[in-house]
Amino acid sequence: MLRIAITAWIAGGSAFLFLPKLPNHGLEVSIIFGIFLLIIGYYLRDRNRTISLLVLIAAMAALGWGYHFHYAKGRLASSLPISLEDQELTIRGYVDQLPSGDHQHQRFAFEVVDWNDVQSESLPIKIYLSWSGAWQKNRLIPELAPGEEWHFVVKLKRPHTLMNDHGFDFERWMFHQGFGAHGSVRSGKRIQESKWISLKTAIEYQRWRLRNKIKAALDPSAPYVGVLIALVIGDQNAIAQSDWRVFNATGVGHLISISGLHVTMLSGLGAMLGAWIWRRREWPLVIPVQKVAAGTGLLTAFLYAWLAGFQIPAQRTLYMVGIVAFALWTSRIPRAFDIWWIALLLVLVIDPMAPYTPGFWLSFGAVAIILFGMGSSSSLISIPNGSEWERSRLERFKQALLESCRLQWIVTIALIPCTLYWFYQVSVVSPLANTLAIPVISFIVTPLAIVGAILPEWFAPIPLQLAHGAMEWTAKYLNWLTKFDWAVHWSHQPTLWAMALSTVGIYWHIRPGPMTTHLVNRIVGLALCIPLFWQTTNAIHEGQFRAYVFDIGQGTAVLVETKSHRLLYDAGPLSGKNDNAGERVLLPYFRGEGIDRLDRLVISHKDLDHIAGASTLMKSLQIESFLGTMPEHHPLMNDVKQSFMPALPCQFGQEWQWDGVDFKVWHPSAEVSFKADTHRGKPNENSCVLEIRNKNTSFWLTGDIEKRGEHEHTRRLEEMGYQKPNKVVVMAPHHGSKTSSSQIWLDAIQPTVAFSQHGYRNRYGHPHSVVKERYRDNQIPFLETAHTGAQHWHATADEVTVEFLRPKQKRLWHHE
Repeated sequence: MLRIAITAWIAGGSAFLFLPKLPNHGLEVSIIFGIFLLIIGYYLRDRNRTISLLVLIAAMAALGWGYHFHYAKGRLASSLPISLEDQELTIRGYVDQLPSGDHQHQRFAFEVVDWNDVQSESLPIKIYLSWSGAWQKNRLIPELAPGEEWHFVVKLKRPHTLMNDHGFDFERWMFHQGFGAHGSVRSGKRIQESKWISLKTAIEYQRWRLRNKIKAALDPSAPYVGVLIALVIGDQNAIAQSDWRVFNATGVGHLISISGLHVTMLSGLGAMLGAWIWRRREWPLVIPVQKVAAGTGLLTAFLYAWLAGFQIPAQRTLYMVGIVAFALWTSRIPRAFDIWWIALLLVLVIDPMAPYTPGFWLSFGAVAIILFGMGSSSSLISIPNGSEWERSRLERFKQALLESCRLQWIVTIALIPCTLYWFYQVSVVSPLANTLAIPVISFIVTPLAIVGAILPEWFAPIPLQLAHGAMEWTAKYLNWLTKFDWAVHWSHQPTLWAMALSTVGIYWHIRPGPMTTHLVNRIVGLALCIPLFWQTTNAIHEGQFRAYVFDIGQGTAVLVETKSHRLLYDAGPLSGKNDNAGERVLLPYFRGEGIDRLDRLVISHKDLDHIAGASTLMKSLQIESFLGTMPEHHPLMNDVKQSFMPALPCQFGQEWQWDGVDFKVWHPSAEVSFKADTHRGKPNENSCVLEIRNKNTSFWLTGDIEKRGEHEHTRRLEEMGYQKPNKVVVMAPHHGSKTSSSQIWLDAIQPTVAFSQHGYRNRYGHPHSVVKERYRDNQIPFLETAHTGAQHWHATADEVTVEFLRPKQKRLWHHE
């Protein structure tokens, strides 16, 4: 009954979070209706158990709906008004959480207490700010600490995500964290040092102190300082992306955080210490040792979970430890799965958005798999020679080793659907990696790091250096494993039907008992997981093509696909020192779609908003050829040479055909080559203009050409006697800048529809209002990715259609 009720509550809440917008009414009705049904179900419990159960399910679903309604309404109540976007505002408040970054750039949560006479009905209390030295004329910015009070001049925006398939949903993350706006700091003045504002900020301040202590105790060049910080306080921001790639490829990413195993280990140590102290006196005569041990274990788990940022695995373990402690104090014996279900409910009550994070599924999934797979311990391994206590140490060690191997196997197999769904990969070397990493990181690195963090500063370096040394040797082993070509199997994001089928298969495969029991069922169960790797896509026929226009921000990236070929035009912008569109948008899309090869990479010109993701893609995908307007001394050309791919400069007259679809370069002139002296002074005028055409549709990719380039393009069209097809789709040159989209060029191209790739409220003002008006005057629809999200164009022999991702995937946390 308990499990059914919790499941119904989760179902009702999950259904609410799929709504495209927050309802105007219904919160009170859903709660009152749920309570009314609970009363009816209680009244019917002895009369008709079936009806009573159905009423209970409906009641809990209604209450789950109402609870999530209340949660969402509270989160959306205080959001930044549109009128205040991109305005310089003066605010006062305090740093709310542990900041991330360095003296060049910091990101932090800020709680506003004074908006300096800004009048509005709804102003956000909690905002997310970034402070860069660029706004201070490259001067170093001060280090921020939780609890400090500051006076800032800021520019803010409402949350707006780049809406792409398989992409990171920034608006969902902001909603989850409770931020009503984000923006940048123009100037700041510290009003007061860190002070006690709340228990939360006090804990965050202690985390900040521990982080600085770990950094100070180790050499600044030590490569795994960030890992030690993550293991002690749960802050993963200092871990390099290259290290994350190794950890994920070897399947040990779950250890490089505050995992449930770490909390359980410390809770056990706390329980042992409490029991040892309690036994020193006659106190067990008053309160049994077991109850005291349960209390000290729970207290230790609570302190560590909060110190570690209260992440979902830590929450789950804390609640399970708490339930066990409560059961001991009340002399109850709860069933293991009941503990799991109650912990699940508590996590979702405190954090309804938890299911949108991979840690939720990996943490609860792994524990459920272990609980189910263990079953009756007596039937797992059959060992002769008498009772447990009569066995030799060797036999007991053998049993423990075999059982550990079996659990590692079933957890690895059972989590494949989850890792494929979230990360599009399966680590083949995961069992080998975890065999060493679990004991070393959990029982050597983590305890030493924690001891070093809590010891006085003059003792701290010794255990921290030992922990770092152990982590460094472990990382060498993990790096060695990644050298094998077969270490990681990449795949697409599996379909829901394949996930459901594999769940049934995993249930059959990991059922309790020796592996030889139900052998046929176990083999069939594995076979049911095979559809996870089947890729089913809508076929592109001869003479057709698809174009995926990425919602890339202030930059350009378009994927063109024919029946058996793929071309990527540009690779998007740079978003930060270590963040580019290749890592953030393009590679997740390619991984999620199961794309590991491009036939051609076209780079229109050398501006950073068109090339930033190219190097990342060259390292991650197989790219057969390169075409671009790039000077030979540019760093990107070094990457091209190191990739050993054929490279050609983009020149007028180049053309080829793939699967009945024609590709033709119209700009720049044939004189432009990789030599810098053939390039014009302004890179925009060297942009590669590419036409993709079938019998019905012409699709123009124009880069950043401006009026001079447009006039040359127009002249070539006239000289060639260009005949346009029925439909013409054109990329608005230079993101819709007023320097482009001249009337003479529009008259020559005669677009049916135009699209523009640009950032939401970007600092350049793209697309310019004059340009948008010009397209409207010519009765040409103008589609902006900042409003539509990614655009999926499909050109057949008879028509061209487009699908917009933002309205398709809109949820209540996405603004209009």
